[in-house]
Amino acid sequence: MAQTDCCGGSSESVVTTVDVAAARELISPAGGHRYLDVRTEEELTRLGHLVEVDGSLNVPYMFITPQGSRVKNAQFVEQVASLFTKDEQVVVGCQSGKRSELACIDLQAAGFKNVKNMGGGYLAWLDHGFPVYHINHSPPAQGTA
Repeated sequence: MAQTDCCGGSSESVVTTVDVAAARELISPAGGHRYLDVRTEEELTRLGHLVEVDGSLNVPYMFITPQGSRVKNAQFVEQVASLFTKDEQVVVGCQSGKRSELACIDLQAAGFKNVKNMGGGYLAWLDHGFPVYHINHSPPAQGTA
């Protein structure tokens, strides 16, 4: 809902937000969109990834400092630009939808034309009962073959 007027940019900085059900369709193989997760690596490891997203990429929008505060990733736009073209259709997600909205604003200001914010983020994804994938960095503790 917050409209952002950043750095004298055009009034085109209104972010398109889609709910998680629509985002799930968009990032499905038939949907034609790629998924950009802007959570931190720690969040991905602890909380998991969206299952359907084979081609999802992670570029953290913010980092957690040793003091526990968050600081914006100064190279965010450049890192995304090295992975996506400005014309690609991209759904951007985070934990709750706030960082991904800010990320969309920055990407649009940099000339990305087809970015959409996944409203509610990963938490809404879980609330809908959609599957997640956890990377197991150690041998399975339980006998799940």
